[in-house]
Amino acid sequence: MSLQLLKASTSDALTLNGISKRAFDSDIQVGATSIGGPPGYMSVSFHTKMARQGHLYKLTEDGLIVGGAILFLKEDKLNVGRIFVAPEHFRKGYGSFLMREIEALFPEVKEFTLDTPVWNVRTNLFYSKLGYTETKRDSDFVYYTKIRI
Repeated sequence: MSLQLLKASTSDALTLNGISKRAFDSDIQVGATSIGGPPGYMSVSFHTKMARQGHLYKLTEDGLIVGGAILFLKEDKLNVGRIFVAPEHFRKGYGSFLMREIEALFPEVKEFTLDTPVWNVRTNLFYSKLGYTETKRDSDFVYYTKIRI
């Protein structure tokens, strides 16, 4: 298995959109009340815009796109807007690899932030396992931070 995290181009938007839709729609199996996802999760124009602005990344395995991320860098802070992996690759370490690569790709970043729905047991356990600390919670989301020393 040869996994790589690379900046995505606009030509990757259609593929990444399909993976995003399948990944987030699968959340119905882990507590979502209905099929859905974050804003733009199934919009080709959204993914194209994110690629144009330099926020869209693709996870490839032997050259094939198997997942993605939307990342927002601001000075020494990085917000992980979302990550997603094709459902057929769940529970194989791809998400952990993706998060490690995100952190490695931005050595200047001192603080990583992200949020995930309160109801999503899978992602809340996942981010905690990777060393992210809950900093805030509201009725909809749990907010996490990881400080690099």
